[in-house]
Amino acid sequence: MSYPEPRYHGEKGEVSASYRPAGAPAELTAVNGSQTHYLATTASTQGEFGLYRVDMAPKAGGPSTHFHRTISESFFILDGTVRLYDGAQWVDARKGDFLYVPTGGLHAFRNDSDDPASMLLLFAPGAPREEYFEKVSTVAAMSEEERAEFFLEHDTYWTD
Repeated sequence: MSYPEPRYHGEKGEVSASYRPAGAPAELTAVNGSQTHYLATTASTQGEFGLYRVDMAPKAGGPSTHFHRTISESFFILDGTVRLYDGAQWVDARKGDFLYVPTGGLHAFRNDSDDPASMLLLFAPGAPREEYFEKVSTVAAMSEEERAEFFLEHDTYWTD
C-alpha cells in the first residue's frame, strides 16, 4: 500500500488549517435538544471526509438499521452510553469505544439512556451530510415519493 498521489504541489507549504474552539455553538439543534457540530464538512476538506460531533439528549433514540453505498461511517464515543448496531448485534458503547462501518455495512445507533451522550461521526470520503442532518426531521411531512428521493439523494438505504 502506498500514499495517494500528491494533491499539493507547492514547495513551502501554506497557511490553510482551520481551528474550532471547544465552546463553538452547534450548527444544528434538534427538537429533542440534541445538537450536531459540523467539525469538518465535505466542503472544508475538499471531499476527503466529514467529521461531526453529535451531542444526544437523554432518550434521543436514533435511526434504525441502514447502510450507505458510497461512504463508510465511524463512531467514536466521547461521553455517555450510545447503543451501536454493527449489523449483527447491539452493544452499549461507552467513552473511548469505536465502531467502523465499511461501505455497505449495516448499522444503527441510538441513545436509550436517561443521560446525555456524545460521539464523533466520521464519513469517508466526504459527503454533504449537513443537508441530511438538517432535513431528516421533516421526512414525516414528505410524500412517499419525496421521502424515497430524499434518502436516495443522501445515500441512506433502510432495511427495517
